[in-house]
Amino acid sequence: MTQRQTATFTFLGTLPEASFIEFAQHRAGRLSLGLRVVAQNSTTATLCVSGPVDLVEAFEMAMSLGPADCLVREVIRTATPCNRSEKP
Repeated sequence: MTQRQTATFTFLGTLPEASFIEFAQHRAGRLSLGLRVVAQNSTTATLCVSGPVDLVEAFEMAMSLGPADCLVREVIRTATPCNRSEKP
């Protein structure tokens, strides 16, 4: 059985709002992950992701590379998962 995980990632850098979220949605879809945008502006995006552990880690790596018009300078993975009452 594959172990599942829910993680919250905060990405910091130059993150044009439309392209970064579109990229996140596309990557989450390709990896069959749940995704919820918690907060976002042009320098910070906080995303809640759920799915198999290895795929959540692959999502983090893909997002750190980001789309061509984004520059991710830092990724913070919080120890506290997303609110379980809300489905990502």
